[in-house]
Amino acid sequence: MEARISERVVERFVVFHCKGDACVGVISAPQDVADFGIVVIVGGPQYRIGSHRQFALLARALAETGVPCLRFDYRGMGDSEGERRGFEDISADIAAAIDALCRETGCSRVVLWGLCDGASAALIHATRDARIAGVAAINPWAHTQHQEATVRLRHYYLHRFVERAFWVKWFSGTFDIRRSVRGLLATIRKAFATTHGERVGFLDRMQQSWKRFTGPVLIVLSGNDLTAREFESWISSDGSRRLLLSSGTTQTCRMASADHTFSSRTECDHLSQVTAEWMKSAVLGAYNAAK
Repeated sequence: MEARISERVVERFVVFHCKGDACVGVISAPQDVADFGIVVIVGGPQYRIGSHRQFALLARALAETGVPCLRFDYRGMGDSEGERRGFEDISADIAAAIDALCRETGCSRVVLWGLCDGASAALIHATRDARIAGVAAINPWAHTQHQEATVRLRHYYLHRFVERAFWVKWFSGTFDIRRSVRGLLATIRKAFATTHGERVGFLDRMQQSWKRFTGPVLIVLSGNDLTAREFESWISSDGSRRLLLSSGTTQTCRMASADHTFSSRTECDHLSQVTAEWMKSAVLGAYNAAK
């Protein structure tokens, strides 16, 4: 089934298989054949449309610029078959999605575009397929209990003390002091604890894959998002990661007023524009330079 979205863009369902399970996706594509396409990797327990229709709007906007996009449900999510799995275990799904996009549109190179843990999955998978020409990682997931606590102390508790709502509750007698103190003390203990015993192997894999990947990388960080702050904390805590972020192949874009899922239509459109411009300047630029 195919639907015309605009004079230039058509959209159609696609079903492809991953280890025997049927996966469902939607391709937004221009009428012309393109060399490059984008595979959108969703983040968290959601499906291919995204919060506030984020992924649908992104794919259609990029297709208008001539770039075909596939957004899909990996196994166990949305309309796809199979058992539900976490972002660390979707490499086979990503590989199958790349195959499907190339087969359906004729493109030979792809960019992985991911949000949150989908961004982390994209970075982990970046070196596993020679067809991957770039990675756009939006508010990547770099979570540990230690990092979460550190970020909450710095960006949540300190800000609370200067908020009017906090003092209104305080002076009205509706502020639960005991509960808040218990929460603060627990956060402090986690912040000063080590990460020993935490399951953070995905962070090592993400860092090593990012380091080995030779293509362009786009990192987009929202200003109104603790996940982005955790990623920044993870980067700043290690010199080799700081070098990765400042390398010539990595471009960082900070969107000060955006939240985690770019729920404002203005911010959503801005993100699409940033992605399209990066595709043109960095991804296509690197490809043409290598010819």
